[in-house]
Amino acid sequence: MSDTSLQSFEHEAQFGDYLALLKPRVMSLVIFTAFVGLVVAPVPVQPFVAFTAILFIAVGAGASGALNMWWDADIDAVMRRTAKRPIPSGRVTGGEALAIGVGLSGISVVMLALATNIAAAALLAFTIFFYAAVYSMWLKRATPQNIVIGGAAGAFPPMVGWVAATGSVSIEAVLMFALIFMWTPPHFWALALFMKSDYDDAGVPMLTVTHGRKSTRRHIFAYTILLAPVPVVLALSSIGGPVTLVVAVALNAWFLKGAWDIVRRDEDVAIADDYRTEKSFFRFSLYYLFLHFGALLVDAALRAGGVI
Repeated sequence: MSDTSLQSFEHEAQFGDYLALLKPRVMSLVIFTAFVGLVVAPVPVQPFVAFTAILFIAVGAGASGALNMWWDADIDAVMRRTAKRPIPSGRVTGGEALAIGVGLSGISVVMLALATNIAAAALLAFTIFFYAAVYSMWLKRATPQNIVIGGAAGAFPPMVGWVAATGSVSIEAVLMFALIFMWTPPHFWALALFMKSDYDDAGVPMLTVTHGRKSTRRHIFAYTILLAPVPVVLALSSIGGPVTLVVAVALNAWFLKGAWDIVRRDEDVAIADDYRTEKSFFRFSLYYLFLHFGALLVDAALRAGGVI
């Protein structure tokens, strides 16, 4: 076998490479929040319909991920965090990623419409469009507000789940959307702080690049303050309850303290301890969101059991 053949064989795409195109870690958050949105809705959904709805919402999320990787292949190749993704590493072609993204987009929207209702399918289609076109193709490379406005794409899944159950949007769905929307900027800006030069190298106008790290720290603190009331209001809504309220108060206290620690940090100190505080804040931000939505599930179970 020739050296060229060996090289081609070594870089042949595996199933895991195509799966990676769908951003399974991001998909897990989409699946969970969409599931919560569907379960806490006041209209009961037959289990098979619920399973089908979540399945195709997940497929839609995967389609968004594939389209994002297709478009961002050039900057992914520059950033250390993303250089090993399937396209920049040469295991999957951009054409394959585009075909998978477009194909899965169509399948997910059509099947969700058949399984639930047109409104849910239309909202899923808009979510895919927003992430792939509005965020990836426009905002990400155009403005330091990219992650603020673009965060809407990740905030839609619980609303899609709610609409799949009810056929309409209500204040509860908007509050679930708002929780993720307001959480996204401090979550990603903390990541940007310890990713150091990645965004500079790729030419992405992240806040750390355009306004500096000190300004980014202030923005994290400001958005954390703006975020804090949202889960409390959600806890006091018709889908909230005592568990959600306790979780909201406890997690907000920790999150606010973490943001305060970040805003007070000197960059030289942060570099010296390898951004330990920023990394801790970023990791906890993941638990912050999962625990809030988990609390909604617990309160829904207590309500169904007549406890509250």
